[in-house]
Amino acid sequence: MNINFDKNNGLIPVIIQDNITLQVLMLGYMNEEAFIKTNSEKKVTFFSRSKNRLWTKGETSGNFLIVKNIQIDCDSDTLLIKVIPTGAVCHTGNQTCFGKSKDAKGFLYSLQNTIHDRVKNNDKNSYTNNLLKSGLNKVAQKVGEEAVELVIEAKDNNIELFKNEAADLLFHLLILLNAKNVGIEDIELVLKNRTK
Repeated sequence: MNINFDKNNGLIPVIIQDNITLQVLMLGYMNEEAFIKTNSEKKVTFFSRSKNRLWTKGETSGNFLIVKNIQIDCDSDTLLIKVIPTGAVCHTGNQTCFGKSKDAKGFLYSLQNTIHDRVKNNDKNSYTNNLLKSGLNKVAQKVGEEAVELVIEAKDNNIELFKNEAADLLFHLLILLNAKNVGIEDIELVLKNRTK
């Protein structure tokens, strides 16, 4: 990776993005030393302009940014780093420095990842893992039951019950997608192709 640190007094902007949800989390700056440290330790280290020193995100809070992928832009003077955050990213306690997120897609991707991990780690105390172990027919049956319950609640006037049944259906659909080795991104692609 040939990064041009000659622009902007040796500093380049670095966009930090969640590796799973693709949500932009923050912006920082790196000099060459910060980039080398980030690349070798796989934890994001910035050059702090206010402290005038290297600063590893999480060095005091414990909320590190674990590097999954580093990309450079077409001018070789800006980085996009995809990370797995180990806690809140912003000093305000928010997940992003760009305000409170209402990005449901981000959470669904995170939930999809949790479901995958529960199965991969064979978590014996996990409802999700136990349901998947009971077989595809049982998972599909559960999705059908939740769909019927959602339809019933749609005919009534209790919006809270309706939202809860919709959440149950989405959750069990994610389990079924996992059982079929299909991800949300695959379904998004089908929907995008239908709009052409």
